[in-house]
Amino acid sequence: MSGSGRRTAEAHAAQAAGAGDEAAFAGLAERYRHELRVHCYRMLGSFTDAEDLVQETLLRAWRARESFAGRATFRAWLYRIATNACLDALASPARSREIAVAPDGPDGAAGPAPAEVPWLQPCPDGLLDLAAPAGGEPETVVIARETVELAFLAAVQHLPPRQRAALILRDVVGWSAQETAEALETSVASVKSALQRARATLRERLPERRAEWRSATGPDETERALLRRYVAASRQGDLSELAALLREDARQSMPPARLVYEGRTAILDLWRPVLEGDGAWGDWHCVPLAVNRQPAAANYVRRPGEDVWTAVNIDVLCVEDGLVTEITTFGPEVLPAAGLALTLATAETAV
Repeated sequence: MSGSGRRTAEAHAAQAAGAGDEAAFAGLAERYRHELRVHCYRMLGSFTDAEDLVQETLLRAWRARESFAGRATFRAWLYRIATNACLDALASPARSREIAVAPDGPDGAAGPAPAEVPWLQPCPDGLLDLAAPAGGEPETVVIARETVELAFLAAVQHLPPRQRAALILRDVVGWSAQETAEALETSVASVKSALQRARATLRERLPERRAEWRSATGPDETERALLRRYVAASRQGDLSELAALLREDARQSMPPARLVYEGRTAILDLWRPVLEGDGAWGDWHCVPLAVNRQPAAANYVRRPGEDVWTAVNIDVLCVEDGLVTEITTFGPEVLPAAGLALTLATAETAV
């Protein structure tokens, strides 16, 4: 179907949904569910919270279906509802969280560690792909790599909620200042002011190499090759090979614990008891993974006396010039959403 044909069909479906046609509404909701999840994920930084807010968005949309007047597309109407649902969630006392700003790296250019955002979670690439299917609408460019990388997400979480919303709607979703102002129920001048402040904050917090966002949709061949070496070295407990993959000033952070290990030596000291210890940790197994358009690995352990391998954590790698510059280690909670089990009968079942 041509673009104009799709828009006409959507307009008819939206009119039917507004009149109470549940099937028409469900069809439209399903069409945009995945990209709404990505939008909520950017706003909140938490995969789990984003899942909840998508459901809240669709509930609000159904209750307010008669208010859809057709002045904007149904997609834009849903984005407006989702944005305000996220703002309400961020304003809730139960969602009030405080970011403890840590010092920059040794050269002052490393930017804040993701560990400063304790609610940060990774998002599986498979779900990002659902939001940007091949041959999809041009709007799916909003799933470009640089705006779902952990560094971007962590930096955005430092913005006040309405600045965050203005930046995401304008610079990521691609709305005009007028459209953004209408969604946020404010003036164009206020949007421009919020956007100016938000961009200034991101310039301070994002590493220089991310100043120009790319449209890549996954790790490149250099990153994939490095990940293969990382997985093999982890499985073999080869600290020398792992050391060769790390830049000297690499760091490893662990949200939500806010732990940050600065430098190759500190990271290797952290790993040594696990990979070269006396066996108390058990047998270690590493499985390649892709989240946030970055190379990643899921780690499993079979402890002494146990028959199954249990997921321990997820390592997400940031790679520059062929070396790992940052590892962000998360809990294993999102593995099922990425298609991996939390327990394995044998290590081979995870390969």
